[in-house]
Amino acid sequence: MPDQAVQMKPLRASYACDPAKGRGRLYAESKSPTRTDFQRDRDRIIHSTAFRRLQYKTQVFVYHEGDYYRTRLTHTLEVSQLARALSRSLRVDEDLAEAVALAHDLGHPPYGHAGERALDRAMRPYGGFDHNAQSLRAVTRLERRYAEYDGLNLSWEAIEGIVKHNGPLADAAGNPIGGYAETGIPLSILAHDERMGLRLDSHASVEAQAAALADDIAYNSHDMDDGLRAGLFDIADVEEAVPFVGDIIAGVRARYPTLEQARVIHETTRRVITILVENALQEATRRIEAIAPQSADDVRAADRQIVAFSDDMTAALRDLRAFLFSRMYRHQRVNRIMGEAEEVVARLFAEFMARPERLPDEWAYACEATDEARRARIVADYIAGMTDRYALVEHRRLFDEAPELR
Repeated sequence: MPDQAVQMKPLRASYACDPAKGRGRLYAESKSPTRTDFQRDRDRIIHSTAFRRLQYKTQVFVYHEGDYYRTRLTHTLEVSQLARALSRSLRVDEDLAEAVALAHDLGHPPYGHAGERALDRAMRPYGGFDHNAQSLRAVTRLERRYAEYDGLNLSWEAIEGIVKHNGPLADAAGNPIGGYAETGIPLSILAHDERMGLRLDSHASVEAQAAALADDIAYNSHDMDDGLRAGLFDIADVEEAVPFVGDIIAGVRARYPTLEQARVIHETTRRVITILVENALQEATRRIEAIAPQSADDVRAADRQIVAFSDDMTAALRDLRAFLFSRMYRHQRVNRIMGEAEEVVARLFAEFMARPERLPDEWAYACEATDEARRARIVADYIAGMTDRYALVEHRRLFDEAPELR
């Protein structure tokens, strides 16, 4: 036996969220004898209707372009896995990080950001449309599964993570900041803040921050992978335009000089993910040591995100994002299809606003005896819940035709 016991770090860090000491739910419930509150959050999200619909919602390529490409669901699962990995290494609650990751895209309408642009334009006179706020609406209002309340009645920590995983929404005076500086904080977020006190001027937990960074890691790496396999650009283009990825490709070729192209792509993608995860963990550890948080509230009160990339990696990722923007997201093939998709969403919205009786019965009933702004939000809720293919089904029902989106 050694003379002195080896000092082990506690399994749960002092700055982690503790499900046994959480702030509870909007509607009080008895505790589960077999699951923590954060495990119940995760399970409720997985069993939700909104989560199942992600299977047929666009990430970049619409669903019928091929079974290989990521959908909004497979993207979400990749984010979930990375969020758990980051949380495990940082000794925070994996289940909470997973719950936030699984819920982060529930509010995306059909056709990804193209659908969001169309809905935001249509909803501009009525407060706009924001997929993050729509994710909150999905888990607090639109899921109708339980006898005693609408929504999933998630824990305060899960709701906070869904709303603030990308950082504070307001400054100390309550003024909108970041992405909401010009448009204002969505009304649905403000309303829920009044009910639950979400502290919109503070950061979210380490668990929620891990989910946010997992999203960055996932979409940057897998969008590059999908773009390469779709033939929108080739690996030499990435190698030339994105130096940090070029170094990785050079390393793969040096070690495996005869490796076929498909495996070069996969090996490059997995190494990109590994490097991003390791960089995030190193930077997060450095920031934790500098701030020395003793509680989850210390994390919330910090002057910056704790889970982040280093400055050098942030700059390197800027090159990758710029490349993907010009060569993939603005590619003629993608733009043409997404332009048609925006038109589908715009026509659906205009038709349902003009003739709400053409909505399915329960939605049409909700539109009765209500003002125009409330009717617009109901129509947006209905459209946002559609899958890509259901949007085409509805377009065909209403207009007797639908674009092929190919």
